[in-house]
Amino acid sequence: MQYAEPINNLIRAITRLPGIGEKSATRLALFILNADGGYVASLADAIATVREKVSLCSVCMTFSDTDPCRICDDAGRDSATVCVVSDYKDMTAIESMGAYKGTYHILHGNLAPLKGVGPDELRLKELLRRIDAGGIKEVILATGFDSEGESTSAYISKLLKSSGVKVTRLASGIPVGSYVEFMDGATLGRALDGRREV
Repeated sequence: MQYAEPINNLIRAITRLPGIGEKSATRLALFILNADGGYVASLADAIATVREKVSLCSVCMTFSDTDPCRICDDAGRDSATVCVVSDYKDMTAIESMGAYKGTYHILHGNLAPLKGVGPDELRLKELLRRIDAGGIKEVILATGFDSEGESTSAYISKLLKSSGVKVTRLASGIPVGSYVEFMDGATLGRALDGRREV
């Protein structure tokens, strides 16, 4: 169906959001069109404000409305331990556990040569600058366990080999509450390799 051009423009803009196809974008555009003016104004204001007031923390590269961010600025955090994650969502997942008390470094992606993402597209220079400044004793590699996350982890590990900093990797294996009989071979292999004494 053909819509008025302003509606088509809105649908096209919404489809650029990750995970939103044309049908979902159309539904959202029509919702916005039917919403009361106050909601539409507050949505537009929220989008403009987040673009204006949120930037990258100069230390850890997270999104923040302060610089340094609240985590980097928290004297109660262990600044000698840095957890390297691929993106902001990974950091918030770890942070929501409430158990990790170190700091973070957000790469804003993973190495993906086929997609044109090399080391220069990640926030690796900033990580190296932090390590060169001293005070960091451990870097925890918490990238994903897919091929891109693994290759990113391996690359960073090699990059930091001569730095004198302890480099660790998140453990992987059998999820809590699952059954061995349903595990794939790769997951079982990781679990066996990462076994520990009890």
